[in-house]
Amino acid sequence: MDFYDPIVKGEMASLERPGIGEDGLPEFNTLDEPIKNTIMRDLGAAGQKFKYVLFPKQKQTLLKEWDLWGPFMLCTYMAMMLQKSADNSGNASESGPEFAEVFLIVCLGAIVVTLNSSLLGGKISFFQSVCVLGYCLLPCVIALTVCFVILFAEQTSFLFFLRFIVTLLGFAWAVYASVIFLGDSQPPGRKALAMYPIFLFYFVISWLILSRV
Repeated sequence: MDFYDPIVKGEMASLERPGIGEDGLPEFNTLDEPIKNTIMRDLGAAGQKFKYVLFPKQKQTLLKEWDLWGPFMLCTYMAMMLQKSADNSGNASESGPEFAEVFLIVCLGAIVVTLNSSLLGGKISFFQSVCVLGYCLLPCVIALTVCFVILFAEQTSFLFFLRFIVTLLGFAWAVYASVIFLGDSQPPGRKALAMYPIFLFYFVISWLILSRV
């Protein structure tokens, strides 16, 4: 089996597989379960992946069992926070496009990272790339929340420096986590070239947080 096969054959996170009855049909169909159970299960799976991002040890988890719930929640939260910060700035010209910009940046970032990886000989799908990049936004989202709270105080040079440090830490952890998850999908000797677009991706996100909040 090819070294990269486990990554290429990643699949969406799923439940325990239903047993097979005597008639050859599944004993349980997830389409028949209550909506509440489905939502709680998906939220639990997303929460587990958030834990993997904060403590990135299991490298293949986000690639094998990818989903887009976490990236969607993080992008929505980030877009709302940036929109609110722009509205509070009192400059009407700055409010409005940030909500769509966040989703656009994530999509374009995933496309660039995946395309760059493919050109370098890596093996990763588009949705796996979106999953990893989206979940690894968590440190940036935490930094965004902390910076937003700091803004409630009267702004000084020290508080700006504090926001800069918090944003820098979020940026560094996001890059570190994404490198952990995506590094093994690249051929040896080309990891640095593959990680450069990821660095730029989170740099743009962090710059947006620092400049808009």
